[in-house]
Amino acid sequence: MPGKAGQAPLPPWGNALAGATGAVLANAIVYPLDIVKTRLQVQVKRNPTDPAPLTTNDVHYTSALDAIRKIVDDEGVFGLYSGINGSLIGVASTNFAYFYWYSVVRTLYISSRNLAKPPNSATELSLGAVAGAVAQVFTIPVSVVTTRQQTQPKGDKKGLLDTGREVVNSEDGWTGLWRGLKASLVLVVNPAITYGAYQRLKELFFPGKTHLRPWESFFLGAASKALATIATQPLIVAKVGLQSRPPPAREGKRFKSFIEVMSYIIEHEGPLALFKGIAPQITKGILVQGLLMMTKERMEILFIVLFAYLRRLRSQRLLKAAEAAASKAKELLPLDQAKQALPALIK
Repeated sequence: MPGKAGQAPLPPWGNALAGATGAVLANAIVYPLDIVKTRLQVQVKRNPTDPAPLTTNDVHYTSALDAIRKIVDDEGVFGLYSGINGSLIGVASTNFAYFYWYSVVRTLYISSRNLAKPPNSATELSLGAVAGAVAQVFTIPVSVVTTRQQTQPKGDKKGLLDTGREVVNSEDGWTGLWRGLKASLVLVVNPAITYGAYQRLKELFFPGKTHLRPWESFFLGAASKALATIATQPLIVAKVGLQSRPPPAREGKRFKSFIEVMSYIIEHEGPLALFKGIAPQITKGILVQGLLMMTKERMEILFIVLFAYLRRLRSQRLLKAAEAAASKAKELLPLDQAKQALPALIK
């Protein structure tokens, strides 16, 4: 993110690369929590009178720890990393797109308004929402495929490409890769709240600081993500329901909107079920966001130093080329003078 109003220490792609690198590292570390929160969010509590399982997986999890234990018992330790390749590709592409467009949009806004101070909270949220919407349109197919991989039963595990083909070959066709797009566009308020809160908390706790210490970045990232997750958890649960296979009790009938998913959950489990999986969701969010912002700050510094070195190297090369051209010109100058004097000598 820009350090000062109107100034960006990195070009947009450099900012995006720093953000994507931090996101991949952070998500790889806490990926098992992603599996757990997804499994908890797609399952529906089953009553003894229900004629068929209401969830994609026959195994029922009572808590995050119970889910970890049962996944390891049933699928081995690697079961906690099911779909990680697609997930990290999605994380990298989403964060690269988000940070790129956030940097572009924010810099353009500040420069066009000639602002001496950072934008206010409402503007930060709006800029973040615009950047998030643009990023989602291009990256949601990976999210759909990853969610499918994470919720596949043990005997029906498929790779990234095969799962993508399964989505395309379903009744939705190619449009199935964009299932949950509306919910995702609504959910851009999550990163918007996150980064808007990050900017405000940064100004509140560390005013005037361009680069933060690792623990400062972690604290701000964790606090801002916690606020965003609590505010948007029902939409997160609904989005997972849209992108995963429909519960067996619906006999293959897919949900058409996140409102339909939320209504189904409330009908079978009550309103509080819209917050199911919030413990691993918020734990994962806090750790990922804290690690992401901490890593991103370090990566930004690294890239700034790298760009400065490359600029200096380029300047040195240009200087050497100019000196070589000047030396050659001096060598050719006497020859040019001789040519000019030659006609006079001939006469």
